[in-house]
Amino acid sequence: MLNFLFPLLYGTFVIILLWQAFRVIGKGFSAAQQPSNLAVQPNQTNGDRTGRLTIHPELLDQEGRITDEELLTVRFSGDIDPPQSAETSAE
Repeated sequence: MLNFLFPLLYGTFVIILLWQAFRVIGKGFSAAQQPSNLAVQPNQTNGDRTGRLTIHPELLDQEGRITDEELLTVRFSGDIDPPQSAETSAE
């Protein structure tokens, strides 16, 4: 009985996984074929955040203003670039 049951369960799971894989691939192909000229309005809440100003909460003080404190930076041993001062531009 078990010699028949395990291959049957294994085959069932393989078929289910293949069906799910092809379904995900199909969604990817259908998303790639949709027209990309749809413009995202900047005031949409569910849309893309590209182009919107985002400030990390770590940079804000108690009143919600951007702090003037110096930031802590981390350098790694393989980093050969010289450290840049906060007063100079990063150009």
